[in-house]
Amino acid sequence: MERIDVSILGRDFSLACNPEEKQKLLSAVKLADQLMLKIKGSGGMTSASNERIAVMACIQMASDLLSVKSADEGFGGMQYGQFKSKIEELNALLDSGLNDLKKL
Repeated sequence: MERIDVSILGRDFSLACNPEEKQKLLSAVKLADQLMLKIKGSGGMTSASNERIAVMACIQMASDLLSVKSADEGFGGMQYGQFKSKIEELNALLDSGLNDLKKL
């Protein structure tokens, strides 16, 4: 495990993660910090506690995640990454077929 130091809403945290997950974790921290700063800066939230801002951000992220999950249902139960991979495979197959046709 690797320890990384991050700052969210001006508060420092030390987190542990596997080295291969470091970039994803840093991206998640950046997203959370940006969302919390946006909520804090929105009308009426400037004096809210960090805890309340964190809860509001959590609710927003959960809502976004649920929206993505419902959108995935349209992919026959596949996750977005699996769907994207299938599209890339089909594109490669089409490219191969087109190249074969050009040779005729």
